[in-house]
Amino acid sequence: MTDEKRRDAPSKRLFFALDCSPAQRKAIAQWRAELSLRTGKPVPADNFHLTLLFLGEVPLAQIGEVCEAAAKVSTPGEALKISLDRLQVWHRAGVLSLAPEQAPKSLLRLVYALEQAMLPFGFEASPREFRPHLTLARDYRAPEPESVTPPEFFMRAEHFALFESHKGRYRALAEWSLT
Repeated sequence: MTDEKRRDAPSKRLFFALDCSPAQRKAIAQWRAELSLRTGKPVPADNFHLTLLFLGEVPLAQIGEVCEAAAKVSTPGEALKISLDRLQVWHRAGVLSLAPEQAPKSLLRLVYALEQAMLPFGFEASPREFRPHLTLARDYRAPEPESVTPPEFFMRAEHFALFESHKGRYRALAEWSLT
C-alpha cells in the first residue's frame, strides 16, 4: 500500500511490545518517584512497556493481516527474562529510561523476526539499532538523575502484544505466547 493510500485510509497507531505486570508497574513507578524528577513528563505507569517494533499508522483493513503475520513469528519457546538495571538519558530524544545492561539474544531474535514479518506490509525496519528500554519520562532535559537505590527490575514476559496508541493511552489489541 502506498504512503498516500495509507494516510487516507482510517487507521490506528500501532506497535509491538512486551507488557509489564501490574506489580512491575507499581515497583517501577515507586522507584521513579524516589528520583524526585524536576524535568520531563512522567509516563503513566499504566503505559510502561518495552517496545519491540513501532509500526506507526496502520490502515484498519490491514490490521488482521498484520496479526496473522505476527502469529507466525518464531518465538523463543520460553518466557523472556529482561533485567532493567541501567538508568539512561537519551538527550537527543529527551527520554529518561530503564534499559538492560545486556539485551538477551532471544529478545533480539524476536525483534528481528517481527521486523522481517512486517516487511511485506511496507513497514521498514528502523535504520537505528534496536535499543530495548522502558520509558520513564519524555521531554527530559537534564543529566541522569542520582538514584539512592540502583535499578534492579526483572521483566518476565510470557507473551508479546500489538498495542494501539490513542490519545496518550495504550491498549493491547492482540497478543501471542512466547512459550
